[in-house]
Amino acid sequence: MLSVVAHAARDLRVEDMDAPPAPGPGEVAVDMRVGGICGSDLHYFNHGGVGANRLKEPMVLGHEAAGVIAAVGPGVAGLDVGQTVAVDPSMPCRVCAQCRRGRANLCTDMRFNGSAMRFPHVQGLFRGKVVVPAERAVPVACGPDLAALCEPFAVCLHAAKRAGPLLGARVLVAGSGPIGCLTVLAARLAGASEVVVTDVADAPLRVASSLGADRAINVAGPGGLDGAGGFDVGFECSGNAGALLGAIGALGPGGRLVLVGLGGEVPLPIAAVVPREVEIVGSFRFDDEFALAARLISSGRVDPSPLITHALPLTDALDAFVLAADRGQAMKVQLDLST
Repeated sequence: MLSVVAHAARDLRVEDMDAPPAPGPGEVAVDMRVGGICGSDLHYFNHGGVGANRLKEPMVLGHEAAGVIAAVGPGVAGLDVGQTVAVDPSMPCRVCAQCRRGRANLCTDMRFNGSAMRFPHVQGLFRGKVVVPAERAVPVACGPDLAALCEPFAVCLHAAKRAGPLLGARVLVAGSGPIGCLTVLAARLAGASEVVVTDVADAPLRVASSLGADRAINVAGPGGLDGAGGFDVGFECSGNAGALLGAIGALGPGGRLVLVGLGGEVPLPIAAVVPREVEIVGSFRFDDEFALAARLISSGRVDPSPLITHALPLTDALDAFVLAADRGQAMKVQLDLST
């Protein structure tokens, strides 16, 4: 089966790998159909790692993916051959202290598809077929292209939960990449009365507007936030230091900033935080929000389809990764894993 394998920075190969064995008890085999290229995939492609997690061996990339059940192992109920599923890439241990506290996204023994955090690395989902525990194959009532967006939308649903009640809130989203745009959907779903999105590029801002942002502001211009401020909640989705500091300044007294994007170290402006009791919280991955994302997308309660700008065959993976890094042309680039 063909797979998209990162060997080092800028060394991406489409390789023929052995297919997995037949599913065992409690497992299902999934013929993969669609995989979405994420920012972390681009970091492995461009830099050979994400933060401290560096490639030490070839690794199949990908954690936003969906496919069709090809076979079910003994004891599996509720899943049938031919059923479309979104594959949850998260594998918490469920026994560590964080898992027992209901915070499995912070599992201290986490396994996550397409991550070099562990060694040997946990191989990703950009391949022709995978065998996974049945609970990680989440049924959907939509096409695999939309199903592949369940993972990033789950990240945003978790961020919205970390923000606290959003009903009637004025919300700022800094960064209108795929995560920022999906955060717009999550904030709207939670009842935000106003959602303002900022970025330094016009193309992604147009997508944010199509997904329900009330205002989409290019802060690269001289106007900055154009006087907008006093937000109840901010979501920093870019990982950019300037965007983070700008979001802190745009919050009203008692506001909360949720950090979703990963970036470098940023000096904290204490004078802007302490006297106004600004709260800053992190948000990392997801847990049960994955199943919620699948239900919301399947039911049509949310429509993330404007995010998908390109679909390329797996054999053109190198071109797809180069395209995905071009914010002027692409938002979410997906791979056809069935080719």
